[in-house]
Amino acid sequence: MRRTYNKFCPTESVTARSIHVARKDALKRFYECGFPYSRKLTAHKSCVNYLAFSRHDGRWLASAGDDFRVLLWDFSEEDVVRPGHVFTGPSGNVLALDFSATNQYLYSGGADNITLKYDVSTLRGVGRSNGRGSSSFVKQYEDHDDSVRALTCHPYEDEIFLSASEDGKLVLHDGRAGGGMSTAQGTLQHTASFTGVQHHPVMEHVFATCDVHGQVCLRDTRMTFGPLSTRSNGGIVRVYNTKLSRKSARYLSNPESSSLTFDRDGSKLAVTFLHYFPTIYALSDPHPLAICTGRNAPNGTQISPPQRTYTNSCTMKSGAFGGPGMDEDDMYGAGSDDFRAYVWKIPPLMTLQGLRKEITSYDWYTREWPDTVAFAEGKWESRYVPFEISTPLARLNGHKSIVNAVAIHPSLLHVVTSGVERQIMLHSPIPSSPAVQNLLPTPPTVRTLQPQDIAAQRTFLRALFGPHPTLREEVEEEEGEDETISLFDHILREEGEADVFTVRRWGEDSAEDSEDEDEDSEETVID
Repeated sequence: MRRTYNKFCPTESVTARSIHVARKDALKRFYECGFPYSRKLTAHKSCVNYLAFSRHDGRWLASAGDDFRVLLWDFSEEDVVRPGHVFTGPSGNVLALDFSATNQYLYSGGADNITLKYDVSTLRGVGRSNGRGSSSFVKQYEDHDDSVRALTCHPYEDEIFLSASEDGKLVLHDGRAGGGMSTAQGTLQHTASFTGVQHHPVMEHVFATCDVHGQVCLRDTRMTFGPLSTRSNGGIVRVYNTKLSRKSARYLSNPESSSLTFDRDGSKLAVTFLHYFPTIYALSDPHPLAICTGRNAPNGTQISPPQRTYTNSCTMKSGAFGGPGMDEDDMYGAGSDDFRAYVWKIPPLMTLQGLRKEITSYDWYTREWPDTVAFAEGKWESRYVPFEISTPLARLNGHKSIVNAVAIHPSLLHVVTSGVERQIMLHSPIPSSPAVQNLLPTPPTVRTLQPQDIAAQRTFLRALFGPHPTLREEVEEEEGEDETISLFDHILREEGEADVFTVRRWGEDSAEDSEDEDEDSEETVID
């Protein structure tokens, strides 16, 4: 008698499920130890502002900053110690990078108001022996009148990307022949400077933006660009709740939303706020689900003054989701003013929704809520208190100053961080991997920010009035970096403890604030 089998092949599915669970358990044990091993990747000559891994396989790490160069580090090598290629062309500090859908192109933008396109496909066959070289851009875009703060590429088309600038312009670029859209039709003029833009990783018409007024929006390209007849409300399909409320303040606060990013399937959105904590949203929910703080050390013990913990008050920072070796991004990383980067494990969205607290307007004003900071869409609206992820999975040391950028490798167990220094830190839970060998333990502590003395004051003045570090001879680079660090130390002393409710006030009881709110909702269309 012939034996029949269930068409779903239960034995195979159970085996696959067991392998999947075993892999996640093994990775969990790695991650529970944090990322205690690291290496400095040294090639830049000044601050490194942005990091981006190429999509899918993560072969390339792109890095760029204040030395007007874009470096590519090849993670297909057995031991990554220096860049495999250098792209030249920027004439100002580079602030943003992104790889195209198939990694054929890399785009950069920055303080020179220009976006540059580089051809990565010509480097596909580069080997270890001949991989060191440099080349220039293949195309430049001059659509902006101020710094290009963010770039994001279409999830499926190599020739399509969005650029966002401090001039308030959001530009859709389509390099395909006969794109069918004029420059005006591909531009949206906003009333505030854009600080971030991110394409949804799956839905090709959906993207998110953030700006200096704190507004975070989900938009649809079909409603944002094109002829006037097809545009609607600046393409906005959802506005996220970003204003803060505290009982001791009679007004709300609207922190600047300085960057944003989706996870790999687009179900989560993370926003970095100036003077506040990274905040996690679900795509379909306007109210925040979680905030990521560093009140506790990774072992769960509470951080007490004078020890410093996560803050973001001084520089432009970008975060990243990741989940190397897993089928979902359950980690999020961001840089901090305390000379560290942080990685948090993000609980499932359903769990966070159950942990979030909703407070009616009546309860908010009739009860005491000591030390509670909530999100509110208006002064008389309900309050939402997101769950606080107070214990990070890891605090990444190794830096001597502010950390601005974090990138998580899509498959290997590596996190890379950069900031005010010219070095990139490569972190790992293990000393060796297919791409790096013989990493050393990371120092367990970071440099302490000291009160300014006479020597520090002199270094600060040299940094303020001396030549730019990129113009110095190589023998003076270390001195130049010390001056840069001193400059940011001074900024930290002046601005590092600022209260968001003091520096970012928003209130419905103020005519001026009401006008600002109206401006936030306006979009200018160009046709």
